[in-house]
Amino acid sequence: MDGFAHILLRREHGVLLATLNRPETRNALAPEVVAELARAVGIAESDDTVRALVLRGAGGFFCAGGNVGSFQSRLDAAATDEDPVAARNREFGRFMQRLAALPVPVIAVVEGAAMGGGMGLACAADLVLATQDAKFALSETALGIIPAQIAPFVVARLGRRAALRLGLFGERVSGSAAQALGLVDELAADGAALDALLAQWLTRLCACAPGANRALKPLLRRCGRDEDGALLDDAARLFAACMRREGAEGIAAFREKRPAAWRHEFTADAVRT
Repeated sequence: MDGFAHILLRREHGVLLATLNRPETRNALAPEVVAELARAVGIAESDDTVRALVLRGAGGFFCAGGNVGSFQSRLDAAATDEDPVAARNREFGRFMQRLAALPVPVIAVVEGAAMGGGMGLACAADLVLATQDAKFALSETALGIIPAQIAPFVVARLGRRAALRLGLFGERVSGSAAQALGLVDELAADGAALDALLAQWLTRLCACAPGANRALKPLLRRCGRDEDGALLDDAARLFAACMRREGAEGIAAFREKRPAAWRHEFTADAVRT
């Protein structure tokens, strides 16, 4: 898509493929990069034909986290009523909240390093695919700062104990170790195998009705938070709405032993960066 200078964004059969494209900085999360990622999230929020958002990095790196080079300029900024360091940090947190709350699946595809905020991006995803030699770390405390805005997403993905271990000791873990911790869902041997693995998962995704998925993900996020009675009342209404929209086609396809109209098979070539 046009209008993006720091990420590559394209659409493939309803799937948004967003690639951080600043390999000279190891795809660090500079403000301008986050702004373009937020625009991609906005497209996925507002366009009901979007079926998923895929995040990956160019140049053999996923994301190095925060752009250390921009930290000094924030410290040097003129004093105002609001601390500029805190304000920019919280701005990234709002982006993370939107990313995690997307009604469509978010898939992180990790090659190379996912450090600090880059690991946070992976933790906010619904599915994480990685190469065996990928590296993950909460690297902030080694710089004298903390993983502030990604903390709730790391804890939600890994649990408090693993988050404490990684955050307090700065441990770097491989793709295999990250899978054992529950951060990575499935591993691939190398980049080519990772493309093939992504294609497999997108094919599975596109066997599911897009509207049903958009209804289900927000419902699942409410489980354990909302009161059961109100949640189940809403679930019944969602069920009826889905039945009237895509359910008729899904049931007809099942009876007629044919693929549903929304099915699509992806290839590794189609998803390759």
